[in-house]
Amino acid sequence: MGRHDGVIESLLKSPEPSVRFKVRVYVLGEDVRSGAIRKLRDEVRESRRVKRLLRLRDRDGRITQVRGVYDKWKGPHWVLTALADLGYPEGNHSLHPIRDQVLDYWLHDRFFREFDADRKASSYGKIGVPRIRGRHRRCASQQGNALLSVLRLGIDDGRAAKLVERLLHWQWPDGGWNCDKEPSADTSSFMETLLPMRGLAMYAKQTGDAAAARAADRAAGVFLSRKLYKRRSEGKVIRADFVKLCYPYYWHYNILAGLVAMAEMGRIDDPRCRDALDLLESKQLPGGGWTANMRYYKVSPAVIAPTGTDAVDWGGAGARRMNEWVTADALAVLRAADRI
Repeated sequence: MGRHDGVIESLLKSPEPSVRFKVRVYVLGEDVRSGAIRKLRDEVRESRRVKRLLRLRDRDGRITQVRGVYDKWKGPHWVLTALADLGYPEGNHSLHPIRDQVLDYWLHDRFFREFDADRKASSYGKIGVPRIRGRHRRCASQQGNALLSVLRLGIDDGRAAKLVERLLHWQWPDGGWNCDKEPSADTSSFMETLLPMRGLAMYAKQTGDAAAARAADRAAGVFLSRKLYKRRSEGKVIRADFVKLCYPYYWHYNILAGLVAMAEMGRIDDPRCRDALDLLESKQLPGGGWTANMRYYKVSPAVIAPTGTDAVDWGGAGARRMNEWVTADALAVLRAADRI
């Protein structure tokens, strides 16, 4: 038996169909178009977890009773994000009302306006995207995440191209994006670059768009030039939470999220991924599997709950307890890197 066989066998018996989907497709390499996997994706759609995520839909299929589209973590934006990652069936028409909520919001006229500002204070109180010292200060992870979600779910109605256009327009000279309004900020943010990169890479893969492919490749350089978590100057860890594992990622960054992106893009074989892969392997529990070292959510049964609450529990965090979603993603990354 191989080093990982026991934990793979355990995950294949998980009561969560989304975990089984991730393992069968991304670790064992089953054809996502096969009848068996289509049946499993239908099981994901009918799962208690997904029904809980979608429970706030109204008669028109829209998610209501939330503070807004971006309400953390129950708004339509985050529901689409979760469904896309869980393996929800592609092309499902019932998601169109939620898609429209998300795309109408992130393609509003205010994101097509811009203005120049010379300092942080003067970038507030105006409608549009501020441009400071020639750089657009925009939280591009929002449009990037919307792009990635609609593409993975197969529900693009043609507006994905508009999201792509905005991301290309806002891209910084070093290849990424940043919403920092301090004039001195001249380096892209890992958090604001990861999701646009993934969305653009997937758009290029699905459409053959050369500009999106080039932009995604430039964005990959932001991470690869830093070995996914180290400062270029002295090689130290950029931020402590970059080396802590979690699920879901939401808009946050850590080495596992970075490695998942590199695997998606076919860049996992780049030598600059090795340090992060080694670190990920070192975090495996003695009995197999990986823990969530931290989490960015709380769970609340209340319809209107404090921001940062999710509708479901994602396995929590702990030093000794395996988290199935973290483990499934870790195994998928190691499989893509030919380390399994």
